[in-house]
Amino acid sequence: MNYHNNIFIGADHAGFEAKKELKTYLKAAGFSVEDLGDLVLDQNDDYPDFIVPVAKAVTENKDSKGIVIGGSGQGEAMAANKVKGIRAAVIYDEYSAKMSREHNNANVAAFGSRTTDIEKIKELTMTWLNTPFSREERHERRIEKLNNL
Repeated sequence: MNYHNNIFIGADHAGFEAKKELKTYLKAAGFSVEDLGDLVLDQNDDYPDFIVPVAKAVTENKDSKGIVIGGSGQGEAMAANKVKGIRAAVIYDEYSAKMSREHNNANVAAFGSRTTDIEKIKELTMTWLNTPFSREERHERRIEKLNNL
């Protein structure tokens, strides 16, 4: 079951190859994927230039999700979280994929291509996309506090 068919994706040079492969994989799985860059491999690019547009697109497109990829995913999550309304989580295992959606209603997943191989990124992406938000009152209350910051 695909809860979110519209996906915006972005990566810097460190995540470029993983992004390319993940994009192909997601399209084959029936998702609509919009690549917001980098569109060419440039060792001197800067991740905020691609991550912030992904985050903004997610806030402007109801029910969409974002996936960002860099070396560790940490800077990418930090950049995305600067955009109001974004809840970006670094995903590195099954538990982080599930809990970031189920409890935190994360709308951007950040991956590290230097810490997680592409096959694992694909697997974790599907777990993340297919895990619904629980809608439990305590989680909604906490997210509302985040949204009010």
